[in-house]
Amino acid sequence: MARRAGKQLHGGWFTYTVLIVFTVGSLFPLVWTAIAASRTDTRLAQTPPPFWFGGNLFSNLATAWFDANMGLALFNTVIVAGTISVSTVLFATLAGFAFAKLRFRAKNALMLVVIGTMMVPPQLSVVPLFMAIAELQWTNQLQAVILPMMVSAFGVFFMRQYLVTALPSELIEAARVDGAHSLRVVWHVVFPVARPAMAVLGMLTFVLAWNEFFWPIIALTQENPTVQVALTGLGQGYVPDESVIMAGALLGTLPLLAAFAIFGKQIVGGIMQGAVKG
Repeated sequence: MARRAGKQLHGGWFTYTVLIVFTVGSLFPLVWTAIAASRTDTRLAQTPPPFWFGGNLFSNLATAWFDANMGLALFNTVIVAGTISVSTVLFATLAGFAFAKLRFRAKNALMLVVIGTMMVPPQLSVVPLFMAIAELQWTNQLQAVILPMMVSAFGVFFMRQYLVTALPSELIEAARVDGAHSLRVVWHVVFPVARPAMAVLGMLTFVLAWNEFFWPIIALTQENPTVQVALTGLGQGYVPDESVIMAGALLGTLPLLAAFAIFGKQIVGGIMQGAVKG
């Protein structure tokens, strides 16, 4: 049994074939975006469409960069997505720990309320939310996008489900016996145990905040845009230039790819650490 447990598993030809097919299918939209961004709008309208890169990539990227004010948009989106990710991970971990391990009245009822908010369509809150930010004079300011998304019901539910099984109650009791107060328990016990789930939640939240379009297009304008708002400016006009639009989409995607290339190893390592936690 010990020899079998230590034996490394190898996939057969079918496994590798399936992986290759899914990899190619996943990469195709990104590759096609780069191909379209390197061509002219006239060439994209022809049949058959181009299947290889052209020579207009850098000129289209430059056009998209200046026409959409992409520098400011990327800067704003990094601030918005980063702030939302940090706040969501922090508050969701604290709330998840409370729902998972602390005892207080109406805990289950409050958890049901949190889960119930996930079923409410976000479109229903647009009018009162816009009235609130207009009253606060926050229109076209980043805090109008950040504050409504600083914590999510999904994040609270996700962290609660993880900590119920991953965090032994004995660790908390031992820390209490040693004289640790609540903040010290959270810092030295909860956060280290919850680190894998926090990494996953942070990655998911960052991607969702980066790609958020519905609320930013209402709260912001082209003068102070995020990436998704800035890209709408490229589609304006009687005949939109599809190649420039694709170049703008490529510019908006590259930071996500760079972030995953830099932190992907740590994120995957955190996921695997959480998967094997006994």
